[in-house]
Amino acid sequence: MNENLLQYIWQFQLFNKMNLLTTELNNLIVIQPGNKNDNQGPDFLNGKIIIANTTWIGSIEIHVKTSDWKLHGHSNDNNYNNVILHVVWEHDLELDLPFPTLELKSLVPKLILQKYEMLLRSKQFIPCEKNINFIKELQLEKWKENLVFNRLKRKADLIQYELNQNKFDWIQMIWMIIARAFGGSINGDAFYQLAKSIPFKLILKHQNDISTVEAILMGQAGLLDNEFEEVYPTQIKKEFLFLKHKYHLDKPRIKLLFLRMRPSNFPSVRLAQLSAFIAVNATSIGSFLNLDNINYFKDYFKMETQSYWDDHFRFDEASIFQKKKMGDRMILHLLVNAIIPMQFSYGFIMKEEKYISKAMDMLSETKAEKNKIVDNFMQLNIIPKNALDSQFLIELKNEYCNLKNCLNCQIGYAIFKSESK
Repeated sequence: MNENLLQYIWQFQLFNKMNLLTTELNNLIVIQPGNKNDNQGPDFLNGKIIIANTTWIGSIEIHVKTSDWKLHGHSNDNNYNNVILHVVWEHDLELDLPFPTLELKSLVPKLILQKYEMLLRSKQFIPCEKNINFIKELQLEKWKENLVFNRLKRKADLIQYELNQNKFDWIQMIWMIIARAFGGSINGDAFYQLAKSIPFKLILKHQNDISTVEAILMGQAGLLDNEFEEVYPTQIKKEFLFLKHKYHLDKPRIKLLFLRMRPSNFPSVRLAQLSAFIAVNATSIGSFLNLDNINYFKDYFKMETQSYWDDHFRFDEASIFQKKKMGDRMILHLLVNAIIPMQFSYGFIMKEEKYISKAMDMLSETKAEKNKIVDNFMQLNIIPKNALDSQFLIELKNEYCNLKNCLNCQIGYAIFKSESK
């Protein structure tokens, strides 16, 4: 037994509450278990109990053993002056306390403890893999939106921090977020730092020349540091060195990764696509905040990379002919991981509710993403209907399943609740 599980059992009253007796053998009725306290002081506040026909309202403290009260020195802490009940797993020591003690050891169904141990030790894709399909979708609907909202809010917090550093330049911020999405899960952070090192005003100055935009991005990324045999990389390297000196550009300390990925996802290809995309759409990226239709978003990708990339995946390495067009999957990735989070963040930071609603609606109207996490859930017969569902599954996996955070999970709650009956 650990204190987190014991607090959980108390919070949701997952024990036999019939004919409760304190360790002093007084009758006890729990009216309200109290509100969980995440700050200093007792574990639960505003609890309400009846002992021997007297109603008590106050704090409730949880410990694995009664002796922990003495061990933690609570008797000398004024924060604990309002305690009305001491709830323990094991009553191992008689203390002269001005309130009763309740021992739960004999009152909690063994199945709950076994289930908790099983979830903690599970090495499956998700700990509750064998139970999740018994959970009704209706039970998760509200929690799903809360999880996705929290996921977007976490991104908004990071964006707000960055905005505080760049004097609330939203256009620069949008540029950086789009760049991160082009980098994908492997090179996203590097692309973000790359975009951060390039003032978007510089992109606007040269938006009519894709090769110049590409020279800036490739040069800042360190992909033009070599000596080249082919004409095109030699030319844009020369141009980059001129622009670097003219605009006093400082190259970010980043390392782009090529290993274990398909050539079409090479950072050199993604930077070529980003160069073409941003050169064509530089003057309109602010309008992405008002985007409300995925089909309209696809119109922004009616552009082509420089012809050099038709038969290259890397500089100075010729390959078979292949147009480096953006596929629907990549466009969906940009929408879900760049545009919609930016809409939400703008609404959250600027207190414009319509942008938050727009972002959540867009997720509901956009088809689900395809990635390893979503694929594994689908193998468990959990099929996302839209991007809201797929974002929920990603958040569930990363913030709950991977951390074995079952005690704070609605699915875990439903499983424990079923075992307490």
